[in-house]
Amino acid sequence: MQINRLPTGAHYLMEGIRLITHPQLRAFILVPLLINLLLFVIVTGVLIQQFDSAIDWLMSWLPGWLDFLAWILAALVALTVLVAYGYSFSVITNLIAAPFYGLLAEKIELHETGVAVESEPLRQMIPRTIGREFTKLWYFIVRGIGIAILMVVMSFVPLLNLLVPVIGILWGAWSMAIQYVDYAADNNRWRFTALREQLGGNLFSTYGFGGLVMLGTMVPVVNIFIMPAAVAGGTLYYIRELSRADTDT
Repeated sequence: MQINRLPTGAHYLMEGIRLITHPQLRAFILVPLLINLLLFVIVTGVLIQQFDSAIDWLMSWLPGWLDFLAWILAALVALTVLVAYGYSFSVITNLIAAPFYGLLAEKIELHETGVAVESEPLRQMIPRTIGREFTKLWYFIVRGIGIAILMVVMSFVPLLNLLVPVIGILWGAWSMAIQYVDYAADNNRWRFTALREQLGGNLFSTYGFGGLVMLGTMVPVVNIFIMPAAVAGGTLYYIRELSRADTDT
């Protein structure tokens, strides 16, 4: 398989979907799936309640002479809300389920390579993995605010406003790749900055993988199951394209 290609990155997720059904790995996705199911009910309920209000608020700000743009703006808002929904669902779920996803990534790496990562007691792994999630969350918040400001400014500029959804999609795909490849990288004690550098050096695989994961998180019900598969796919990506890199750890 050729590396650093959009189809290759997307294929990692498809392999991950197949991999989590393996008899030796099924037990490690049960708790994350239960967490996903509970949060799915909560987050999706909030989305349904707020979506109509967001559309009405936007239309109230649209001058009458621009009514012909209403359907375009509604479509852009719908796409933005879906991206935000998938992103929020992923962040909240991963923060809670991080130790279980770390364990799943560890078992997948052992299954694929036959080499076990350095083990540690659960009482040490839980605070370490949750701490790593907060590191990622801080990164997502700080960069996300800057990108959100840029998108708001661009939305008032004719023609440039058409790029707003593209920027949102690229940011979402990059974030999803970081989120799900990081479980294997963290298990192998990679620095967070080293992971970002390596993902940036393999942008096509990164966006192929992260883009398909983001699409899955935007689809209700599918997003319940996509996250364990994304952990599996991200671990495969780490093993096949990133693990030989010099990370100065």
